[in-house]
Amino acid sequence: MASSSSQPQQVNVTDLDLSQLAEVRRQLEEELSHLTNSFTQLKQAQAKFKACIDNVAEVKQENKDKTILVPLTNSLYVPGKLSDLENVIVDVGTGYYVKKSRAQATKHYSAKVEYIRTNLETLQDTIQKKQENLNYLVQIMQAKLQAQATVKESK
Repeated sequence: MASSSSQPQQVNVTDLDLSQLAEVRRQLEEELSHLTNSFTQLKQAQAKFKACIDNVAEVKQENKDKTILVPLTNSLYVPGKLSDLENVIVDVGTGYYVKKSRAQATKHYSAKVEYIRTNLETLQDTIQKKQENLNYLVQIMQAKLQAQATVKESK
């Protein structure tokens, strides 16, 4: 009975030829691009949640009954007045909105910012490791190209 290994077989990159190394390099570059895009999106989400914390802080006594612009869509606003200084409506995702106190809303958004921060740290470590792998791979490719050039010159 043959056993099949569920773990991927490890290959020493120095044993690969240049075309195989080029393929590994392409895969690493794609992964790096994807990870970098994810990092950027997480940073944007974090900034959005930080802006929400700032906006909740603007719900204060000095702004009661002032005219404000209330967004109906991303580009459509209507005038309104701030009347409830104790509560806000929070978008909790997938089309659900919840009434929360200002303190609860700030806590909600602060938790989101912190969650994203920890994910960003993990993602940044992953990106750094992938970049180091790519740099190592490029060094190997350069060494093999140099070795090929030396062999051709000696002939």
